[in-house]
Amino acid sequence: MSEKIRRLKRELKFKGQIVDFYQDTMEINGDHTAVWDFIKHRGAAAVVPVREDGKILMVRQYRNALERYTLEIPAGALDAEDEQGRVCAARELEEETGFKSQDLDWLITLRTTVAFCNERIEVYVARNLIPAEQHLDEDEFIDLKAYSIDELKEKIFSGEIEDAKTTAALMAYAVKYGA
Repeated sequence: MSEKIRRLKRELKFKGQIVDFYQDTMEINGDHTAVWDFIKHRGAAAVVPVREDGKILMVRQYRNALERYTLEIPAGALDAEDEQGRVCAARELEEETGFKSQDLDWLITLRTTVAFCNERIEVYVARNLIPAEQHLDEDEFIDLKAYSIDELKEKIFSGEIEDAKTTAALMAYAVKYGA
């Protein structure tokens, strides 16, 4: 087992809108080096919006990386690395669903791909939803629909929902709230 690992150099290879790609030169046990990929992400927040009837609002949207539509909880990137997750989650709730909530409770924190990326997603549960106005980005097209937690668990186990943040958030919600 490697006892001592330290970074000798971090080199920016690509700067993107959402992520930056680096190559790190690492020294391992003082006797050899390795090059590791590192993707820097400014972070994100997500929200499980629960209506009074217990149904959860989900967004269906096209995901270019998968070349298909997905069913997900509302989520989005932080505007800045120091933005609070709760602020981002509240913004994404309104932007994507057209609802607001003053009742946002922290649910879980996720690290999506720890082998090569530092992305951190704070997930909240929103209750007492207040109708507002949807504010989609110009390249965002979302269908909104409500499902029971049992319907969503079935969609997870059938493979219809594969998104990691959505799966983790819904299962954590089901366990924590006995749904």
